[in-house]
Amino acid sequence: MKPLSYYYLLCILCLIGSQGTACCTGVLHGHSYLPYTDGRSDVGRILLSNMPLGDMRTPLLSNSFDTPEESLPCDPGNTTVGILGSGDYSRSLAVRLVACGYRVVVGSRDPKHIATGQFPDGVQLLTQREAMVGTEKVVFAALYPEHYHTLVGLRDVLAGKVLVDVSNATKLNSGEPSNAERLAELFPESRVVKGFNVVSAWALQTGAHDGSRQVLISSDCPEAKRTVIQLARCMSFLAVDMGGLASSRHVEDAPLRLFPSWGGPLMVTFLLILFFYGYNFLRGVLMPYLSRGQNNFYQLPLETMNETLPAVALVILALVYLPGLWAATLQLVRGTKYSHFPGWLDHWMGRRKQLGLLSFLCAGLHAVYSMCLTLRKASQYRLLDAAYRQVKAGVEHSWEEPQVWRSDFYLSSGILGLGVLTLLAITSLPSVGNALSWREFTFVQSGLGYAALTLSIMHTLFFSWDFAFFSFAYPYYMPPTYLLALILPCLVLVGRLFLALPCLAFRLAKIRRGWESPCHHPPQTQEDTANGVLPRDLSGDVTIFTCKN
Repeated sequence: MKPLSYYYLLCILCLIGSQGTACCTGVLHGHSYLPYTDGRSDVGRILLSNMPLGDMRTPLLSNSFDTPEESLPCDPGNTTVGILGSGDYSRSLAVRLVACGYRVVVGSRDPKHIATGQFPDGVQLLTQREAMVGTEKVVFAALYPEHYHTLVGLRDVLAGKVLVDVSNATKLNSGEPSNAERLAELFPESRVVKGFNVVSAWALQTGAHDGSRQVLISSDCPEAKRTVIQLARCMSFLAVDMGGLASSRHVEDAPLRLFPSWGGPLMVTFLLILFFYGYNFLRGVLMPYLSRGQNNFYQLPLETMNETLPAVALVILALVYLPGLWAATLQLVRGTKYSHFPGWLDHWMGRRKQLGLLSFLCAGLHAVYSMCLTLRKASQYRLLDAAYRQVKAGVEHSWEEPQVWRSDFYLSSGILGLGVLTLLAITSLPSVGNALSWREFTFVQSGLGYAALTLSIMHTLFFSWDFAFFSFAYPYYMPPTYLLALILPCLVLVGRLFLALPCLAFRLAKIRRGWESPCHHPPQTQEDTANGVLPRDLSGDVTIFTCKN
C-alpha cells in the first residue's frame, strides 16, 4: 500500500496538468493515472486504480454541475419535461427527449386536433395548463413569439420553473429586445433561459452525430442556466454558456447570419476573378479581334478561365500571409507588442482561413480545367495542324530537351503545390486542427503554407520560362497575366526571408515575449523601484500565452 500523502501529491500534480486540453497517461509504480477534462477547462478529475478509500472520496475541487439541487436528477426517467406547442420543432424535441429517457408532456391549445402518431409513444398530449401542472422543472416554449401573449394565463403554474425559449429572430440587428427578454417580461416569476434555437429539428430527431452539436445558452439565472446545460449534455449536445439574457439577441441572430466571416474574402476573390478575366479577355480576345480580325471568342469559356484561376489562386495565397508580415513589421517598427493593430489589419488576419480555402478552391479548379484542355475540339484541331505542318516540313523528330525539362518541372511543382494546399485545407477543419498541438498546427499552417506559396511561384516561373524576356510576350504593351500575378507573391516570399534574418528574428521574438524598446516606455524611477514596479521588459518575460486549444 502506497502512503496516503503520496497519492495526494499525485492528485495535485494531475489536477494542475488537467488545466490544459491535452490528456496524458502514465504509470507510477505500477498504478496508472489519467487526468481529463469534461468540457469545462477549469475543472479536472482524477481516475486512479487501486486508490485508498476514505477521505479521498472528497473532491479537491467542487463541481457545481454535480450538485443535485442545481441540476436535473441523474435518472432522466424520473424527470418530466414540458413542451408548450405542438408544431414540428415541438415534435422533434419530444423525439429527442424520449430517446434520452425523459418523460415528456406536450401542452396544446387543442390537443384533440393533433393527429395520431404525430408524437412518439409515451408522450402525453394535454392542454397547456394540465401539461404545466404535471411538469416538474423545465418547460420548452416551442411556439412563435407572436403567440407568447396567449400564455399569460399560465403565469401561476409557470412560476419558479425554468422556461426555455427556442425561438429565433425574424430579422438581423433589429435593435429591439430579444424574444427571450420579452418572454422574461411576461413571466417575471419564471426563470427564462435562451437555448436550443441554433439546433435544427433534423439534428434533434437524428441525434447530435448528424447535425450541429453546439447549443448556445444564455440566462440571468445561474441555477436555471446550469439546469439547461445539464439537460443539453444529457441529450448529447455541447452546451456553450453565452452569458446573461442580454446576449440572447446575438444568439437569436446566429441562425439568420449567412456566412458572416466569408463576405470580405468572397468579395476579394470575385474582384480578382473579374480583374484577371477582364484583363485576359482584353489582351487575348478583344484586342486581336479589333486589330487583326482574329476570332478568339471560343476561348472565353475554358481557356480564358483557366488563365484566370491560377493567377487568382496565387494572389489570394499571398494575401493569406501578407498580414502576418505586416503585423511583424509593425511590431518591429514600434518596438512593442502592446500597441494595438489597426482595425482593418486585425479583421484581415481573422479572415486568413477563408482566403486560404478560396485559394485552394481556385487551384483545384485550375487543375481540373487544365486536364480538360486536351478534351476540347480546338485542342484536337491544333494537334492535327501541328502534325500536318511537321510532316510538310519534313521534320522527323521535334524533341526539344529544354522544353521537356521545363514542362516536367512546372507540372511537378504544380502537383506538389496543390498537394500541400490540400493538406492545409484538411488541417483547417476544426476536427483535425483540434487534434494537433500548437507547434504542429503552426508548422502546418505557417511552414507548409510558405512551402505551398514557394511551389506555386516555382510552378509559374517554370511555366513562363524565358518567355517574359521577349518582346512578343507584350502584345499591345500588355504584360502576360502570370507576370502580374507573381508580383505580390514574390514580395511576400522576399519579406518572409527578410524577417528570417537572425538580427530581425531575434528582436521580433523578444518583442513577442514582452520586451519593449526603451523609447516606448518611460525609464524606471527610484519611486517605481521603491514601490516594487518592474520594468516592462522584465515583467514581459512572465507573459502567459494562450494556446490554440
